[in-house]
Amino acid sequence: MSKLTAISRALEGHRRTFVGTTVASDFAHRNADAYDEVIEHDGDLTDVQDRVGPVDLVVSVMDADLAFSALAKGLDVLLVDSLLAFWQLERTPAEIADVCRRAAGRGYVGWQDDVGALTPHEQIYAAHLCATASVAQNFPGVPTRVRELEQLGAAAPRLSGAIIDHDAVGGAEGVDGSDVEVEPIDLLVNIGGFKNFLLDFDVHNEYLHLIERWVPDLVRAWPQLRRVVVCGGAYGGERGRDLTVGRCRVTFECKPQREFIAAMAATRHYLLTPGLTAIHEALAVGSFPLALPEEHVGHIANLQGLGATRFGRDGARFTDLVPGFEVPADDFHGTAAIDRRVGQLLRDDVAYAGFVDGMNARLGTYLELTDAEREAGVAELREMLSGPSFADVLRGVIGSLPVAASVAAV
Repeated sequence: MSKLTAISRALEGHRRTFVGTTVASDFAHRNADAYDEVIEHDGDLTDVQDRVGPVDLVVSVMDADLAFSALAKGLDVLLVDSLLAFWQLERTPAEIADVCRRAAGRGYVGWQDDVGALTPHEQIYAAHLCATASVAQNFPGVPTRVRELEQLGAAAPRLSGAIIDHDAVGGAEGVDGSDVEVEPIDLLVNIGGFKNFLLDFDVHNEYLHLIERWVPDLVRAWPQLRRVVVCGGAYGGERGRDLTVGRCRVTFECKPQREFIAAMAATRHYLLTPGLTAIHEALAVGSFPLALPEEHVGHIANLQGLGATRFGRDGARFTDLVPGFEVPADDFHGTAAIDRRVGQLLRDDVAYAGFVDGMNARLGTYLELTDAEREAGVAELREMLSGPSFADVLRGVIGSLPVAASVAAV
């Protein structure tokens, strides 16, 4: 959702309509200034068009269902993808391209019968091949896949740098963000949106239980901490709360995006689950974070891809912190295994104590990093992940399409 909000802000000058439900809708309401209209809806795009009028462009952030249903209605689709290198393909790219060719011209039935039979990861790859245009955020392996898509006939796959809200990150675009009031924070912990195809706030949520147990233990181990904020989608609205641990106030909350970025920029010590958007936002403001253990398989892939950097080497991994912790490579089964194994960790006091000791050791090393070491860590990540300005790439895409004033950011 943070990517879609950043994209919507970059489309200023067009009418931007958000359409969605649940956690995505919650985030859109928290960042309502990024949209001209927020619609609660989870259904046929025809209903959306009846409500908002003509839609010139559908922006899909890694949502294959949305992309293909829009294409079936003859709408232009921009697919934005921050994980192109991660998608696990059981079929070869050429085989997926053949499926797309068979589905072409068959409308939504073709999507359901042909492309719909692909795995979820393969469907997103297929959406690149079929979309009017697509943008992929740089990461090791992404340039190769962009070239591969071009060779297979994708209309306009483009490589981009960070897909983030550049106006909110003063270090990226020279905007000082001085209009945002920031409280002093000793430690900021970012667990991301959390919710995905399996994980949720109320089910398959063992990682949340781990964070909520571990953060107070962390504060007790580091009594110099006086203010700690844990931020994530799981703590929006009434789910947020405050507690006091010794002399430290700990808050669990979901800040609006720009308020969160301002807090991150002003906080020296920053822990995050290794999602790429969170990493890019940190780099944009010059913050060097410490990676928390993975919530899902995508986080494992991210740390592996960045393994040659200080960030990748120093990052916490369950395989290093919990004896016998193994994760299948498959996205769904691996993520389910993480959730199940974290639950076991929480029920084993000896294993949990080992986890706490391991995290304290990593945090101790992180807290002692000098300014020069942190700056070097940021620099090597920026060099590896840099790419063309997303705003420039987006302007190029929009300029190549017959887009007027109405954009559906769905």
